[in-house]
Amino acid sequence: MRCPRDGTEFTVEQHKGIEVDRCTTCKGIWLDEHEMHDLESKVIEDEKTRGTLVYAKRPSELVCPWCDRKLTAFNYRARNLEIDMCEHGDGFWLDHGEDKQALDFLTQRVKDLERSYKAEGDWHKTKRAKGSRSFLDKVKGFFTGR
Repeated sequence: MRCPRDGTEFTVEQHKGIEVDRCTTCKGIWLDEHEMHDLESKVIEDEKTRGTLVYAKRPSELVCPWCDRKLTAFNYRARNLEIDMCEHGDGFWLDHGEDKQALDFLTQRVKDLERSYKAEGDWHKTKRAKGSRSFLDKVKGFFTGR
């Protein structure tokens, strides 16, 4: 297989414990579909927590190294990170450094979700401690005179 960016023959190597096809010239990597999932699961195991993968699809100038059809560019998980994929399920092309950007985004997503869950839990504890009634309880109280 050859690099969709510059035509260099791929070398197979281990990257973060995953066997990937790498271009020795531009340093980009080709990830088969399951390898993209494996890479992301290094940070977030639950696929639902990752969010939607593909946003703003558009034609790419690159060609799939497997099937020789045009790749599709998209914004990775609604971020300003353009990744290319084969619409026929052959895989994903990540230019040099895009794998790190994707993992950094997912790492930040985990932190944000943990902070959100903690804040929500703290809110409920505070609310219970003060004996505050919920909005629904207040509406019920309005009609029952409580």
